[in-house]
Amino acid sequence: MSTDPTGRALTLLSLLQTHRYRPCAELAGRLDVTERTVRRDVDRLRGLGYQVAATSGRYGGYRLESGAYMPPLVVDDEEAVAIAVGLGGAAVAAVGGMEETALRALAKVESLLPHRLRRRVAALRSSVVPVPSPTEQDMVDPESLSVLAAACRDHETVRFPYRAGDGTHTRRLVEPHRLVTAERRWYLVAWDRDREDWRSFRLDRLARPTATGGRFAPREIPRGGAAAFVAHALGAIPRERVATLVLDAEPDDLTEVLRWVDHDVVDAAPGAVVVRIRGEDVGRLAMTVARLALGAPVRVVEPDDLADAVGRLASHLAHRRRP
Repeated sequence: MSTDPTGRALTLLSLLQTHRYRPCAELAGRLDVTERTVRRDVDRLRGLGYQVAATSGRYGGYRLESGAYMPPLVVDDEEAVAIAVGLGGAAVAAVGGMEETALRALAKVESLLPHRLRRRVAALRSSVVPVPSPTEQDMVDPESLSVLAAACRDHETVRFPYRAGDGTHTRRLVEPHRLVTAERRWYLVAWDRDREDWRSFRLDRLARPTATGGRFAPREIPRGGAAAFVAHALGAIPRERVATLVLDAEPDDLTEVLRWVDHDVVDAAPGAVVVRIRGEDVGRLAMTVARLALGAPVRVVEPDDLADAVGRLASHLAHRRRP
């Protein structure tokens, strides 16, 4: 049983910060205390200004309400590192103005971390080398992103001018369903009213989306959902570079890791699967190899420039011990 009231109250606050209802019995079990102690700790949080709503009865419990201000965040070690890594990724998220904002937020989070965690985050930031950000032309307008996200949530139709890959300009009226990120770009999966079919739209190619106020009933997205729909659409894009790899794993163990990769299986012997992957350039192929390496050891058979690129990437990602 925990005997430190302050530490226990902070742990309780961390559990309640999801803002979902938690039964008193569950909280007591997580804190290894009695339900009476949980009630006293809740009163302690209320005394500090946190708005904790309670439900009475046999299955009563608590929920942290959304107040007029944001209470201090209470996170554990893994959550703190996850926040820092997420903000670092947001800095190269291909959204206009996001880099400066994310880096400011990351600096604030890092300043609050204890020394041991600050070193872990610094090691991640110094060792991971992101692919260069898209050009200014490929950046997504944050206001457009907000309008489309709200339309997806509210099931509201949207109009926008759209520039296709061949440069053709059209105006679209769509029923937006989901936003998807893939290959460092943003896509909108929507039902096109004029074409009476599903379409995926690159957000950097549309401008000034406007919600019409009209509502629609959500439809079931084909091909297993929004992510799979976009993956299939991207698979239809011609790839200029091809590479051959050997993955040291059983064929059945690679189903998930190969799911989003544009590939063909050349040979599937036990313990060694030969695949041919396609990409737009060596940089994207190298990132695909890195993704595959999360699931199994990978050897690049060809081309040589990809093997060199992967070697450089591995060197940058290698753990470096500090003296």
